[in-house]
Amino acid sequence: MNENTSTYDVAVVGAGPAGLSAAIAIAQSGARTALIARRSLYADNRTTALLGSSIDFLEALEVWPLCQNQAAALLTMRLVDDTGRLIRAPEVRFSSGEIGLDVFGYNIENRILVAALEARTATVSNLTRFEDEAAAVKPSEDLATIELMGGRSIAARLVVGADGRHSLCREAAGITVRRRELQQAALTFNVSHSRPHHNISTEFHTSHGPCVFVPLPGNRSSVVWVSEPKEADRLMALSDQELSDAAEARSHSILGKMEAEPGRNRFPLAIEQPAKFANARVALVGDAAHVLPPIGAQGLNMGLRDAADLAEIVGKALTGGEDPGSAAVLGRYAAARRPDIMSRTFVVDMANRSLLSAFLPMQSLRAAGLHLIGAFGPLRRLAMREGLAPSWRAKEKRAARSE
Repeated sequence: MNENTSTYDVAVVGAGPAGLSAAIAIAQSGARTALIARRSLYADNRTTALLGSSIDFLEALEVWPLCQNQAAALLTMRLVDDTGRLIRAPEVRFSSGEIGLDVFGYNIENRILVAALEARTATVSNLTRFEDEAAAVKPSEDLATIELMGGRSIAARLVVGADGRHSLCREAAGITVRRRELQQAALTFNVSHSRPHHNISTEFHTSHGPCVFVPLPGNRSSVVWVSEPKEADRLMALSDQELSDAAEARSHSILGKMEAEPGRNRFPLAIEQPAKFANARVALVGDAAHVLPPIGAQGLNMGLRDAADLAEIVGKALTGGEDPGSAAVLGRYAAARRPDIMSRTFVVDMANRSLLSAFLPMQSLRAAGLHLIGAFGPLRRLAMREGLAPSWRAKEKRAARSE
């Protein structure tokens, strides 16, 4: 570390939604915070269904008012078995009003959410932005040093690795990752349609994965189409008109005539789990901490919970005079995140496996389970509440506030 090195309580590396949220929340907690990331146009046309506590968190960050009018409310979730198999599950509908909510959440284009987060970072006290990239992260006993591409260096007591699936921060902390390829790929694109969606998200379950149509403002929806890699390649190569026709056929024309908007993305699916969520003055959030297939809208919602939990733990540590990058504080963060991440990963993995399985007993079990959820009100309401956020999180937070 040289005389030109600036020292902070926390340095956040990465400027995706999870990283920006973490930087804002941690700075709001009172920590002197550095954000290391270049500003760039978010060209990806993917969207995120923000559920449950994610909206509350963005409200607390003063971000949600900046983008709420560009998001579509999600009132109903509809699951349709379109596998064509001998044993098929009944259609299941989840309605937000059944559990006393106006909405389950909102679907928003990621570029709009990122723009709102970027705008908020410019107004937060305690937050310094470095328009650069991390070239190296070097944890030591007392501090971690981040060397920037531009030649400058930054020191921090805690480094937040929000730098994605190929995380430099994670590697520097010596955290290994277990990765399992799923032999599936997702195609994402947006469509306009002639019929209103009535704020209903419809998920068609096929033998190769789900295809979900999620409302956007107006007569528009985002599409996440999971299939075999070769089929995803075929869909990716279609003309806009051919893709429009394919999406309309896949949706059984429930939204009428469709027109695919410009821009589409294809990406392979995998499940990634790090051996640790924090180590050696580095805490992981977002895709650096977990990668899931796009089932149940869990990915970014978990990333926002990473940011919220980390900010709360860092804030309490600083108030109590603790080192935010100490092993004790990192241990509290790992303990807070492990049950949520592990349980969500397991549920998403099992849901995907049950859908892909051609084993008749598995098909029967899946159909029976969905029938019970659809027919038995208390079980359906439990599934809805747990889908939004783990119920034990709320109990833990209430217990912590009462201490």
